[in-house]
Amino acid sequence: MNINLDGENLKIIEKSSIKEIIAESKIKDQRDVMAVIIENEVYDLNEELDRDLEIKTVKIHSELGNRIYRRSLYLVLARAVYELFPDSILKIEISISNGIYCELENKSSLSKNDLNKIKNKMQEIIAADYKIQKHRLKKSEVLEIIKNENCSFRSELIEQQDKDYYTLYELDGYYDYFYYNMVPSTSYLKEFDLHLRIPGFVLLFPKFFSSKKVPKFIEQPKLANIFLEYERLGKILGVNNVVELNRLIENKEYNELIRIAEALHEKKIAEIADRIKSGMPRNKIILIAGPTSSGKTTFTHRLSTQLKINGLRPVQISVDDYFVDRENTPLDNNGEPDFESIKAINLDLFNEHLLKLIQGETVELPRFNFEKGIREKSGKFLKLGDDQPILIEGIHGLNDKMTEVIPQDLKFKIYISALTQLNIDCHNRIPTTDTRLIRRIVRDNQYRGLAASETLNLWKSVRRGEEKNIFPFQENADVMFNSALIYELSVLKNYVEPLLKQIDKTNKNYYQAQRLLEILSNFKAIPDNEVPFTSILREFTGMSVFREE
Repeated sequence: MNINLDGENLKIIEKSSIKEIIAESKIKDQRDVMAVIIENEVYDLNEELDRDLEIKTVKIHSELGNRIYRRSLYLVLARAVYELFPDSILKIEISISNGIYCELENKSSLSKNDLNKIKNKMQEIIAADYKIQKHRLKKSEVLEIIKNENCSFRSELIEQQDKDYYTLYELDGYYDYFYYNMVPSTSYLKEFDLHLRIPGFVLLFPKFFSSKKVPKFIEQPKLANIFLEYERLGKILGVNNVVELNRLIENKEYNELIRIAEALHEKKIAEIADRIKSGMPRNKIILIAGPTSSGKTTFTHRLSTQLKINGLRPVQISVDDYFVDRENTPLDNNGEPDFESIKAINLDLFNEHLLKLIQGETVELPRFNFEKGIREKSGKFLKLGDDQPILIEGIHGLNDKMTEVIPQDLKFKIYISALTQLNIDCHNRIPTTDTRLIRRIVRDNQYRGLAASETLNLWKSVRRGEEKNIFPFQENADVMFNSALIYELSVLKNYVEPLLKQIDKTNKNYYQAQRLLEILSNFKAIPDNEVPFTSILREFTGMSVFREE
């Protein structure tokens, strides 16, 4: 076979596994290769090839490679828990700090000794270098395996679906389902740690876009509280996973679910407005930050409404109008303009205007001419009254460099993101980044006419910017708002599935589209006619009262 592996030409005499082909290459740190992409599909390294092909490797420090590493660790963790505590069910729940929070259901308490046992068992499994094998099985076979291995959490969802075959992964006789690829064997997974966090623990692993070393656990109480609040809501509504959501949809009982979820959003926004009001006149600068597609625009409008109910007269300032002239925009590592860098903003002018405004002076706000790529005078003058806080929405709001000359006690910081906790089952969580990606695909198509593949092309750069500019500062917030809606993927499914299905095998984003489609296949659809026009979801699907169509 003639194999082109990352540009290196190899002649392979006979049918070989991808792992064996990589062993013949000059690739350094071959254990960094988590999988490969062939003709825009992701292949496990244990799969065999028998024809000429071009192969691209997927490394651990890429987002896809990092996810494959994490999911493979989940399999090892599940295998260890199954052997040590066979009456317990491992629940892989939420992203927290530098890892994933997990619990053991049906176990009264988890001790440090228990956690050490799990860690030692995982290390034993990894050291044994067990092969991780993929099996394509009939639906009846899968249900029997799940029944025998105390994994009943998955069986009802499988029974709901109209699929004849499923893919299970086997590790030393233990079978489990994951909608991601796996590493070829357990020895690829040496870097991990476990941190006790009552009532569960956190599985730590190397970070995306970082080194292979496992970072230390960093407590994030504000973020953790948001997830716990979401979990409590799920228990109140009786919707803790996709199966329970689908039951409500089948029974046509989703209207109340939508009303409660939207009412909770309104209540939280009202509570934030009350906090801002109680801190007046000190709370002059309200900074609203969050990653892409978190719903910042709708949130800001709804917050403004609640502040007006409290007798305030908020004003909004656009950070975009303070961009440096395009010729002065900083460049990224690829030599491209980095519009997400904090240096893309004229911080001196921005801070000068804010300082003058909070001291009662009048300023002329700038306007950025995006066609010409320059900042111009707007002819719009602003002077603040005592009852006028400034609402500033932007990705750098929680970074103190953004407003470094403004005293801390005059700033109120809000972090907003779609922190979903509605998992597919106990071992398959839906990353918050995927929820936001689906939102963005829908929004880009609705408002910008972009195909899903175009949004996916941009996503890697967007994620790099978030890791650098947003996530390190999220705990600086005075308050966090979770924009996730427990029902949203069932609504977004109607919009995004046709867009993803347009991506065929000739497109480099095909594997990404297939992964998202597999997630969405677990959800039954909800028509969007019950979604209020004030909903954050309308920012993406259209017909929002806060946006000119």
